[in-house]
Amino acid sequence: MRSLPLLVALLVTVACTTTTTTTAPAAVPADSSMTASEATPPSPPAAAATPAPPPAPTVADAEKFVSDAEARLAELSVNQQRASWVQSTYITYDTQILAANENEKLINAGVELAKEAARFDSIELPYDTRRKLNLIKLSLTTPGPSDPALTAELARIGAELEAAYGAGKYCPPGKSGDACLDINEISNILRTSRDPQRQLDVWRGWHTISPPMRERYTRYVALMNQGARELGYADTGALWRSNYDMPPDAFAAEMDRLWGQVKPLYDSLHCYVRWNLNKKYGDKIVPPHGPIPAHLLGNIWAQEWGNIYDVVAPPKASSGYDLTKILETRKDIDPLAMVRMGEHFFTSLGFAKLPQTFWERSQFVQPRDRDVVCHASAWDIDNVEDLRLKMCIEKNAEDFTTIHHELGHNFYQRAYNRQPFLYRNSANDGFHEAIGDTIALSVTPAYLVKIGLLDKEPPASADIPLLLRDALDKLAFLPFGLLMDKWRWGVFSGAIAPADYNKAWWQLRLQYQGIAPAGDRGEEFFDPGAKYHIAANVPYARYFLARILQFQFHRALCNIAGYKGPLNRCSIYENAEAGTRLAKMLEMGASRPWPEALEALTGQRQMDATAMVDYFRPLLDWLDKQNEGKACGW
Repeated sequence: MRSLPLLVALLVTVACTTTTTTTAPAAVPADSSMTASEATPPSPPAAAATPAPPPAPTVADAEKFVSDAEARLAELSVNQQRASWVQSTYITYDTQILAANENEKLINAGVELAKEAARFDSIELPYDTRRKLNLIKLSLTTPGPSDPALTAELARIGAELEAAYGAGKYCPPGKSGDACLDINEISNILRTSRDPQRQLDVWRGWHTISPPMRERYTRYVALMNQGARELGYADTGALWRSNYDMPPDAFAAEMDRLWGQVKPLYDSLHCYVRWNLNKKYGDKIVPPHGPIPAHLLGNIWAQEWGNIYDVVAPPKASSGYDLTKILETRKDIDPLAMVRMGEHFFTSLGFAKLPQTFWERSQFVQPRDRDVVCHASAWDIDNVEDLRLKMCIEKNAEDFTTIHHELGHNFYQRAYNRQPFLYRNSANDGFHEAIGDTIALSVTPAYLVKIGLLDKEPPASADIPLLLRDALDKLAFLPFGLLMDKWRWGVFSGAIAPADYNKAWWQLRLQYQGIAPAGDRGEEFFDPGAKYHIAANVPYARYFLARILQFQFHRALCNIAGYKGPLNRCSIYENAEAGTRLAKMLEMGASRPWPEALEALTGQRQMDATAMVDYFRPLLDWLDKQNEGKACGW
């Protein structure tokens, strides 16, 4: 983040340190023969001396500032992580307050240090010192105002929004207590039910949790924007977009460029899915022209569609296996065993096992005695070895993949733990999200055979069903991953006014996803808040970038492993050479600009979505044939 201009800081310093000197009139000597009126008049008061400006900061000053800042932020980070962990895994009034207090301390320190870092903007500095200063200025996702009372309010609202989401439940009419449905239960209904009215009921039910957030969210945005502007940014969105080693507008253009590379794939998939849903539910439920109803895609947010594979699967085609059914029927596999499988993939590449504390301190299943935030996340409590996973694991294919994804965070976190504190992060946040997904691309039938979940690998004729299933998640996600932050960028900039929050949300979902709600969703609703990353203020561009980067990483790793077949059949499981090359990039952390980290693994310095096109090329050709004569677009 940028701080206040240096001149302003100096003016504040002068105003605080300047004093006024008053000279008393000369006294008339008692023995003088002159009268008081004849005495020489006193000299006028001397003008106050202008204090010398502070000495220009030096390289040594900058290096000391960075060293002190790293130590301070490291300590505050650990305290904040511990409080947030307790608040997420034991939601009570008191844990919310404790988490808010620690968040407030970290935000205050971040704002203070960001402003101080600007003192060194004009000095020529060694690379590491300059990069660390820039990272300090760009470190805050939730920038707080300089007024401590406003920062305290910001932290309190943040904790309240996340807690409201975590405790959210839908109580059907006439029901209460245990009959109310939490997010896992609603997700399972949307995943398994093919009753459109039941799907619509629970979809609308989950979205009842967010209207009470609306007023607080509006205030939250105003406070963040005030903090961002004090740091020299136009708004919070401009601050977020500045965190990618390029100007904010250039980053927005890069997102659009990448989307343009894959949009033809998405358009073909949307067309195919819509006419299959129309075939199942009829014109009254799914019109043959226009957007797809949001509640019919097997996911609360219609962000991934893999749960409706059975509805759109090719006729008479078989992928040869159903991983969810395999997991459900295997009595020897419980949630902990699923995590062990995920860990083993990484150790097969040469990475060390996770520490024993990971198994002792993680949350793997949903507790029965308290509310928790079930949204899957990976934690690095002490920025060294206290790695943890927080999930409410169910025995299904989606959670099996999610485990690999989250462990990717954990192994990345440990890989860079020898870097200085400010470099203990990914090259950009899309890299962090991509690593686990890259591993998940290697969860192929051949891999499942090796770990004993399949007896034999299905024939090549099963590739289209497998690719379609993958596309329903990874490809279908892309426009949602893009529009999430496009909505927030508009909210932060003021282009989307509070009175239009819901209208703008559904306009973007129509424009990019080609989906729409069943019935009117007016401004009495706040549908964005029904998504965790809005309530918790987590930037979302990282997830879009991760979907792109994972295929770029996968293609590179398969080449390193010497694989020559179709990209979708490649698994790097047990390939030490691929693991060594991957570790080299992970260990860099944030020490170098992301194009250099990308080059270290892939040999490319620009993000490239053509790897995703390469991966799905057989499916794209097949979809084009299936869609012949069908109405496409919306």
